[in-house]
Amino acid sequence: MYVGVDCGTQSTKVVVVDIEHAAILGEASRPHHLIEGDNGKREQDVSEWIAALTEAFHEAVSEARIDARDIRAIGVSGQQHGMVALDVDGQPLHPAKLWCDTETALHNEALIEQLGGREGCLDKLGLVLQTGYTASKVAWLRDTHPDAYRRIATLLLPHDYLNFWLTGERVAECGDASGTGYFDTRTRSWRHDVFQTMAPELSPEAVLPRLVDSHAPVGTVRPEVARLLGLGDDVLVSSGGGDNMMAAIGTGNIAPGMVTLSLGTSGTVYAHSSEPMEAEDAQVANFCASHGGWLPLICTMNVTSATTKVRELFGFDLVTFGERVARAPLGAEGVMALPFFNGERVPALPHATASFEGMTSLNTTADNLCRAVVEGTTFGLRYGFERLGELASQASQVRLVGGGAKSAVWRQIVADVLDVDVICPRITEAAALGGAIQAAWCDTQTRGRGESLAALTERLVEVDLDTLTRPRGEPVRRYQELYQRYRQALAERYDVAP
Repeated sequence: MYVGVDCGTQSTKVVVVDIEHAAILGEASRPHHLIEGDNGKREQDVSEWIAALTEAFHEAVSEARIDARDIRAIGVSGQQHGMVALDVDGQPLHPAKLWCDTETALHNEALIEQLGGREGCLDKLGLVLQTGYTASKVAWLRDTHPDAYRRIATLLLPHDYLNFWLTGERVAECGDASGTGYFDTRTRSWRHDVFQTMAPELSPEAVLPRLVDSHAPVGTVRPEVARLLGLGDDVLVSSGGGDNMMAAIGTGNIAPGMVTLSLGTSGTVYAHSSEPMEAEDAQVANFCASHGGWLPLICTMNVTSATTKVRELFGFDLVTFGERVARAPLGAEGVMALPFFNGERVPALPHATASFEGMTSLNTTADNLCRAVVEGTTFGLRYGFERLGELASQASQVRLVGGGAKSAVWRQIVADVLDVDVICPRITEAAALGGAIQAAWCDTQTRGRGESLAALTERLVEVDLDTLTRPRGEPVRRYQELYQRYRQALAERYDVAP
């Protein structure tokens, strides 16, 4: 038995997987709270992650009806880019500053300039710093909380922190480390010189965790945690990774020819590459994968986070919201959303705000506003999809994950806007499943069976044929026109090239 954990922005999910019978035996989740501010602050108390993991773990094991002592390994997925700064005793010095935090936008701009602009970033890191990456958070802490900054003993990412809680080891892996902004994604190594640009008083050799290979264990679960969870005394914890890297494993996206698109709190589009992608477009993040190889990726900040704002404004539950979207006509009778409630990363508009355009006394209805925000977030994902170039254009199918992928009407909108077949994996919690698969890979590599990751994904990742959605001719044509209107609005309002 293997366990996958996914610490996301809104909740922590746990799945129990029987790899011999290719089955999810139990799953559960617990929510997190977000600490927000009008200045772009987005933070979380890391103790909530631990509480959520513990509660969800017990419920998932209970649902699975297994003895927790039969669990052999755990794999952890986590939201990327978050800064968890620990003191020498392993205590957090500040709430975790999250991927969606834009309070550090000015620090990010200053760091890009210090590194020699976009070309300098590409030369040193293989990617360009984006608002939300860990680097600007470190610089922000230095400026705004100098006492906490000076006490930093270790800098971890969210999944690293959960691994630390489980094992006591301060370790990182290349996939998630790619999103820090002080890691060279081509050589798969820390850039100490870049780190000292933003944190000159700190020693990178002391503060940055050691790196482990994707298939290697971080360690074994600490005795006190094993007792808390009811585990045996030799449970391995795999390297884990960022949520996108783990979802790549959980959707079988571990070789060229496939694209995964996530309709989560944020939106991501990514594809496997056997070589580092030297992106002409600096908006593409040339991340390492957490299974070997690379995972070129784009991220938009507003997907279900945006639809939730509109849904809650009208007091709709998810079912009612979906019905309203389906009831409105394609194009929402002229209402168009630029849904930048949290600023935006791709295109790089950290200070952007949300707006609805084309509203009149006749078309301003709840149905149209619901439809417009779904279409607007999907147009943003198409903008990112196009940035991936041939990796995306050559894909015959896109695998959809995330909460939004459960909506049939949204799947159809994605298929029509992208003009490509889309389908969902049968197991929708792709990042948590990816964690469990990686845990099994780590266990078999460490304890002797040596089963390949490809064999594990072939056995455990199935698509749900009932969700296969194909683009339709006339809607594809109409969405092409509406997308060009969206691009024109970006150009007029934010000077983004059409």
